[in-house]
Amino acid sequence: MISHFLKLEWKQYFRSANWQKSIFLNILLVLFALYFMLSFLAIGIGGFFILKEQFPDKDPLFLVNSFLLFAIVGDLIFRYIMQKLPVMNIKPLLTLNIPRNKIVHFILVKSSFSFFNIMSLFFYIPFSIVLIKEGYNVTGVLGWLATMILLIQSANFLNFLINKNNIAFGGLITLLVGGYLVQHFDIFNLAGFVGEGFDFIYQNPITAVAFLIVLIALYLLNYKQLRNEVYLDALISEKTKEANASDLSFADKLGDLAPFIKNDLRLIWRNKRTKSSTWMILMGLGYGLFFYPQPMYKDMVFMYVLVGIFSTGTFLINFGQFIPAWDSGYYKMFMSQNFKYHRYLESKFTMMAITVVALFVLGIPYVYFGWKVLAVHFAAMIYNIGVNAHVILYGGTFNRKKINLDEKAAFNLQGTGAVQWLIGLPLMLLPMAIFALVNWLVSFEIATLVLAILGFIGIAFHQKLMAFITKKYITNKYVMIHAFNQEN
Repeated sequence: MISHFLKLEWKQYFRSANWQKSIFLNILLVLFALYFMLSFLAIGIGGFFILKEQFPDKDPLFLVNSFLLFAIVGDLIFRYIMQKLPVMNIKPLLTLNIPRNKIVHFILVKSSFSFFNIMSLFFYIPFSIVLIKEGYNVTGVLGWLATMILLIQSANFLNFLINKNNIAFGGLITLLVGGYLVQHFDIFNLAGFVGEGFDFIYQNPITAVAFLIVLIALYLLNYKQLRNEVYLDALISEKTKEANASDLSFADKLGDLAPFIKNDLRLIWRNKRTKSSTWMILMGLGYGLFFYPQPMYKDMVFMYVLVGIFSTGTFLINFGQFIPAWDSGYYKMFMSQNFKYHRYLESKFTMMAITVVALFVLGIPYVYFGWKVLAVHFAAMIYNIGVNAHVILYGGTFNRKKINLDEKAAFNLQGTGAVQWLIGLPLMLLPMAIFALVNWLVSFEIATLVLAILGFIGIAFHQKLMAFITKKYITNKYVMIHAFNQEN
């Protein structure tokens, strides 16, 4: 039966229209996965020796154990945002004489072999082998490794239980940030406490059984939940939901742009694809924390531009690159309405500009890393509004792929075409190149000023640029309607 399911999965995947039309993107995904696997493998092999060299007075295993809590919570957050729930086209199978429990077990077991579960093993297994070669107790290391594998699988099934719970996600964020602050300000040695706990597992490998019990419990909870939902009636029945009519009267101040902006706000809040994209704003806002604390980036001021463009333009990039595909489900009806296309695009621009300013304001605490950081972020904000917002709207004239709003954004390539890959060049690399060149030829201050001036020029010519972009959209109107009628 399992082999039969695997054959069906194989045929479904390679016969799908999405695979046939997106071979290039699938190849990129494979290369992306290989890159991460090789990176984790390299860290797993060399991590022990790097830690030994950097901290000669400390045990590398204890150092790794000390940060496992942050790694586990971070992994759960990453899964919540990025990992899709296990999917299998089970509707045709329910009419056949196949036990439902076998279908459910296959779905759950299949999820255990996801990229998210395998990726971490490329660190833990090589690291464990190095530990054994360096003279660590074999039984202890194997018990520790078994615990890591069980924790990875437990995180997999726990994610399926909490995936739709925003409170749980908020709790994970709070735990991660709170743990970091507690450790950073020496309120409590949380890392040491957790490290001692995992050291205890190394010294007493039998304790790994406790994590096996946790995994079995989570598996059974998932099984029970899915088993109760695997019925044909549940799959084909229409679900009636009461729409939450949020008060969006504040948008009325924007005049004739208000109906479009209200429509976009409802679209963002009510649909899974757009709602999950909003969580990426938090990631973008904290993007600088990966760079600014590192001494190696202190003199690489051109990297400030990358962080500034991305942190202030996270929404602009995530939302803007799929204009007008967000409306692809009803684009034909939308285009039959009596409205000015210019105002439709102006509403998109206004939303992006407002979020750019808001993200800059929220990112003001980056001044902690120096006034230069804040200056570049300000210039990047102006550049995003004046240049990137227009570039991304123009790029939308080439969008030809429909988007299913009921699917998550992470690792979802639906609606993604060559435009989304090429648009990154003018959005990110061009301002970095301009800044780096002027900074090298003249000075940091002039480079920052040039970036801001380019943005102000774009703002000054906004109306003319929008008129040109609108004309392009109207020219491609019927081509888009035809393209959005096609299934990806």
